[in-house]
Amino acid sequence: MSFIQVKAQEIVGNWKGNLAVQGTEMGIIFNIQKGSDGALSSTMDIPSQGATGIPFDSTVFENNQLTLMFKQGGIKYVASLEETKLKGTFYQSGMELPLEMEKSEKIIPGNPELVSSDKELEELAKLDIGTYAYTVEDYFSKPKARSFQFSPDGKYLSYREKDENSKNHVYVKEVATEKVTKVIEEKEELIRGYGWANNQRLVYVMDKGGNEDYHLFAVNVDGSDSKELTPYDGVKVNILEGLKEDEDHMIISMNKNNPQIFEPYKINIKTGDIEQLFKNEDVSNPIDKYIFDKDGKLRAYSKIRDGVNFDLFYVQADGTFKIIKKLNWKQSFSIINFDYASENPDDAYVVSNLDSDKSQILLYDLKEDKVLKKVYANENYDVSNLSVSRKRGYELDYFSYQGEKRVIIPVSDYYKKMHSRITKEFPDYQYSISAKTDEEDKYLIFLQSDKLYGVYYSYDVLKDEFKLLYNLMPQLKEEDMAEMRPITFKSRDGITLYGYITLPKDAIAGNKVPLIVNPHGGPQGIRDSWGFNSEAQLFASRGYATLQVNFRISGGYGKKFLESGFKQIGRKAMDDVEDGLQYTIDQGWVDKERVAIYGGSHGGYAVLRGLTKTPDLYTCGVDYVGVSNLFTFMHTIPPYWKPYLKIIKEVWYDEDIAEEKAIMEEVSPVYQIDKIKKPLFVVQGANDPRVNIDEADQIVKALRDKGNDVPYMVKYDEGHGFAKEENSVSMYKAMMGFYAKHLGKK
Repeated sequence: MSFIQVKAQEIVGNWKGNLAVQGTEMGIIFNIQKGSDGALSSTMDIPSQGATGIPFDSTVFENNQLTLMFKQGGIKYVASLEETKLKGTFYQSGMELPLEMEKSEKIIPGNPELVSSDKELEELAKLDIGTYAYTVEDYFSKPKARSFQFSPDGKYLSYREKDENSKNHVYVKEVATEKVTKVIEEKEELIRGYGWANNQRLVYVMDKGGNEDYHLFAVNVDGSDSKELTPYDGVKVNILEGLKEDEDHMIISMNKNNPQIFEPYKINIKTGDIEQLFKNEDVSNPIDKYIFDKDGKLRAYSKIRDGVNFDLFYVQADGTFKIIKKLNWKQSFSIINFDYASENPDDAYVVSNLDSDKSQILLYDLKEDKVLKKVYANENYDVSNLSVSRKRGYELDYFSYQGEKRVIIPVSDYYKKMHSRITKEFPDYQYSISAKTDEEDKYLIFLQSDKLYGVYYSYDVLKDEFKLLYNLMPQLKEEDMAEMRPITFKSRDGITLYGYITLPKDAIAGNKVPLIVNPHGGPQGIRDSWGFNSEAQLFASRGYATLQVNFRISGGYGKKFLESGFKQIGRKAMDDVEDGLQYTIDQGWVDKERVAIYGGSHGGYAVLRGLTKTPDLYTCGVDYVGVSNLFTFMHTIPPYWKPYLKIIKEVWYDEDIAEEKAIMEEVSPVYQIDKIKKPLFVVQGANDPRVNIDEADQIVKALRDKGNDVPYMVKYDEGHGFAKEENSVSMYKAMMGFYAKHLGKK
């Protein structure tokens, strides 16, 4: 018995090896543990795929032989222990691969010793005590079904449906027979998006643990012939053109040849065969955007020059490319659609702000490099969206833009009638066309408001009939939800600012309530918009108002407003947030003694900056995947961001300029730790490629070193923001407990 116990002890630990798969070496780690009851358990890490902590169903070690089973992934590993090595076979999907493992130290991202235990976070969550109509799960459990799409011919309706394990599989329903088939099964990794490639085949994308290295997959409508089309480790895929005119192919871009730059490929969605269409050879001045037409021909591309300028090249009659625009990175001139209704093949709709403050839509002759006419503009907001009808010879249907709310401007007679019909049927909601058939005989209409999460209706054009298809969140009753109001106010230096306030019923009744200030991410070019916001509704259910300010540098309000925030991150951009807070106080809505600040990404940075810039303004803060040190942030960006590093420095700050380096030190929260005197909760995804986990570790360690109690949640299967339902729910439960402790009534 003692001999067996010694052997069992030897198997406990971390084992590392390399699995040879299709000529590629893939590192793999087994973490074997022994419980207090003596039972063995184990998990698997695949660092190159960003996957950590995958639990095995069974771990058996008998007669010097180890057997690991992961049923859902169809994985088994059987090996013999020979001193400090495991020699055995890795079985998966009919493959039998030799795998030798050696004992090693477990390496996981960041410093795990800083992370709060599950028990500590559960105790924090328990502080959210009250008689509430809705739970955290009601707001953040993913809908039972979602992502509805018609096949191009309308014979099938696809959608994602959640099972009892919170896995969101893709199903296809044959409309005529109502036969339902599961065509894509979601396993350990999340399906990040899917769509119809043609009438018989769907495509979808997945990454590994949130690392954003997206791979492309395809499957038949009956679930057969499932294939990974881009099995390239460490390579990110972007879909550029669906090619409606060539149902077997699509055009993608990949950073396959160099992780810093992307090149276009035509890919066969049945076989995975790829053909490189163009080379991106100048790494110092790379191509950053490719524009293909509906037939898959490369018509234009944009190339970075000197890190901060862009040259737009357009194809000539002889097949060569000529520069037609020399732009700086602050200017906008982009092709959004070729005008296939025109007899001139060089006519295109472009979005431009070259001769205006607000982006506007122009009809442009690219060969002659001249404006044919201004198609649509708005004096207050950028306009950049339009829709055309392939069925009706590429007739222009409508423009849309984000004002205080989303605005649709019908153009064609057909769409004027359609718009009138929809808005008459659903007068109190924003709508969007989420899908339509090629024949335009069936539409999927998605309705939403500040109080409605989202409802799908199908619209049969021939019958002129709307039919309720699916309510995404039926458990959330509109009458119980809080109102989101657009607001406008002046900054301390006279700039007109916009934003939104979500008010709980207690505030509507005239009482002052606690407030959560929620700066958005980005920050450049991003903005908050009107509509259903799960976070704000959850906060309102607990009695908290939510403030969202579109501070200077936000998008949608013109280039002057955008540029007024350059080199002002953490400074005047934060002043704007503070001025928005003062506006809500002046309106009598909020209790100025109970104000929290919460945000993700740049919003997380704004939390840390707010707690250091104005230490007495906020009661507490929640930092979600936020930057704490501008220097390390710049040094750990993903490789495919490096061509834009000069632009990032133009927007943020450049440490090579002495004056700006001093500003970076001033606005980097990690250097201002002594100013933080209010409670802070930090949340991070371990595999985050944008904001490295070191950003969170730095702030937690620095605050812990000075004796602060800082709850710290890390999820080792997530990246830049939590995508897995169970992780989101646990985060918001802990957050509600944190607010209950520090923001609730004293």
